[in-house]
Amino acid sequence: MDIRQLTCFAEVARQLNVTRAAQTLHISQPSLSKTIKNLETEVGSPLFDRSAYQLELTDAGEAFLTNTKKVLDSFENLTSKLDDVIDLKKGEIKIGIPPIIGAAFFAALISRYKEAYPSIDLLLTEVGSNSIREGISEGELDIGLICNLPAKRENLETISLLKDPLMLMVHKDNPLAGEEAIEFEAIEQEPLILYRHDFSLHDRIMEACAYYGFEPKVVCESSQKDFMIEMAGAKLGSTLLPSRICNQIDSDQLVAIPFTQPVVNLELAMIWNKEKYMPYAVREFIDMAESFRV
Repeated sequence: MDIRQLTCFAEVARQLNVTRAAQTLHISQPSLSKTIKNLETEVGSPLFDRSAYQLELTDAGEAFLTNTKKVLDSFENLTSKLDDVIDLKKGEIKIGIPPIIGAAFFAALISRYKEAYPSIDLLLTEVGSNSIREGISEGELDIGLICNLPAKRENLETISLLKDPLMLMVHKDNPLAGEEAIEFEAIEQEPLILYRHDFSLHDRIMEACAYYGFEPKVVCESSQKDFMIEMAGAKLGSTLLPSRICNQIDSDQLVAIPFTQPVVNLELAMIWNKEKYMPYAVREFIDMAESFRV
């Protein structure tokens, strides 16, 4: 028993005439009659009374028709929903984002995707890179944005989206504020407000300081860039932030200074689990993200 047989039966039951039903279904009358006969054999009972002038449903046919309508309605809903998913009219994407990313790197991509596919729900979760990798591997997240490229692992697919150099953000009264660019060693005596030690950028800054032969004066660590900016504005210390974030800060109290040679970069990458089924909405998001690569 299949959908084609049920569709044929429902149309004959509606018209109570095999000839007209065959015309509606665009099949031959003998073929339709054979389909109904095969269905009756499979059911084990006549579905139509053929003794009268016009076809009539038997009791078994009435009961069968009631359930056939339910099956056909469910099938139509199923195919409609499937078409919606394939055509990106419905669906959701679960995305993990580390706190450092924020709107500076992600808003434009989100905006473009939502304009193209307004019915796709984007569920954003702000967690650290390690939690994002775990969520991707376990299927709790579809896509993850991370700030450091992961080591090669069999189940993770990675595309690099951005490499953004860090700048030194200082208060306007800081002696360095008048410099157009500085060497990395110039921050040796600066009180620094850094990303927390569980951020990859923290490790990279510390490694760079060690490479240049000094230990930085860390006065504060945070997971929130806004807090770090506020502390710099309050003269607690200076902070190192990606240039894209620095360029979006509108403050007459703060000055962003580039390094003559970029030493530490924010490397933004997108990861997903290549061993799991990828929904159409996710595939399209990844394709769109690749056009944002810098």
